[in-house]
Amino acid sequence: MLLSYFTPYIFLGAVWAKILYAGVNESGGEFGVFSSNGTVGTGLPGRFNVDYAFINKSTVDIFVDQEKINFFRVTFLMERMCPLSFGLGKKFNETYFAEFADAINYITLDKGVYALLDPHNYMRYNDPSMQPFSGSVIGNTSDPTAATTQQFQDFWHELALRFVNNPKVVFGINNEPHDMPTDLLLKNNQAAINGIRSAGARQLILAPGNGFTGGHAWTQVTGAGDAPSSDFLNKLVDPIRNTAMDVHEYLDIDFSGSHDECTQPGPSNLANLTTWLRENNLKAVLSEFGGGDNENCFEQIDDLVQYLAANDEWIGWTIWAAGPLWGPNSPCCGADTGSLEPGMLNDLGQPNAFSTVWANSIRPNIPKNLKRNGISSLN
Repeated sequence: MLLSYFTPYIFLGAVWAKILYAGVNESGGEFGVFSSNGTVGTGLPGRFNVDYAFINKSTVDIFVDQEKINFFRVTFLMERMCPLSFGLGKKFNETYFAEFADAINYITLDKGVYALLDPHNYMRYNDPSMQPFSGSVIGNTSDPTAATTQQFQDFWHELALRFVNNPKVVFGINNEPHDMPTDLLLKNNQAAINGIRSAGARQLILAPGNGFTGGHAWTQVTGAGDAPSSDFLNKLVDPIRNTAMDVHEYLDIDFSGSHDECTQPGPSNLANLTTWLRENNLKAVLSEFGGGDNENCFEQIDDLVQYLAANDEWIGWTIWAAGPLWGPNSPCCGADTGSLEPGMLNDLGQPNAFSTVWANSIRPNIPKNLKRNGISSLN
């Protein structure tokens, strides 16, 4: 169990008591597939830099050189990496992989910071047309169209093999699993870990919980009676003891990130999860959070980020979201907030969230002593 494996890392974390990774989501690799009528295959494979894109390199330059962050979560779509004609597994669309790898290599090799690989699939595969609810749950043996847990392991083995020699990579198992048996989530997470480690990769892994991996719901029943993540995810086994929990937490009324007002206090809503992490000698990264363009959200985001810094169980965070294709649209937190992509405007022609949310709540909280060297790890 991770309990015994993580004990020495907790001791080191308590000594240094610092956030190791701080940065931003780069969303766009999953774009272009939504269908209002749920047409399977919409936008697949898609056109690079038209339907989907991963990063603007000039934006990465701004975040690294001026903002001094060290962490980017880069989204991609499994149906593009493993086309439906191939099925989920070891066979990739090499064109899409090359486009993704170019983004990851720019972040990690050219800029020398860390990149979190994010299959943005909600633990589902075969139909992203109406995410987050379309597609078959991976490992669902009652669904003949579902990819198997073994196929998921094969996919992660292959992806990890391709980045095995890049120490600045972090492996994010999947974005926001939900509405599935939590014991199946445990099996899928464990399969991913097994696939990554059997490829020889030793970098940090982030394992998500159920219920959209919401921190507030980590110790609660979610969906239609799905057991709490806390009942299962302390049973994960990583032979080299380099896995942390992957958590999301929005601050609006329903934790969706779709409203501009922040009414859910992050510190108190994460308290039970933080206690669980401490009791199980585990670490976590908050890989999605956000708030709207208003003073209330500025204060609550500030409180949240400072809470993470004050608790040794938390080793990193990435706010949602920048990305090359957002334009005047808002990735979260009200229609008028805009994205975190520097140089863009919001839908009203006003400065976007980089000039408002980032400037007020994130920039003052970027640690000076972020991890800059070595393989991605818990310390």
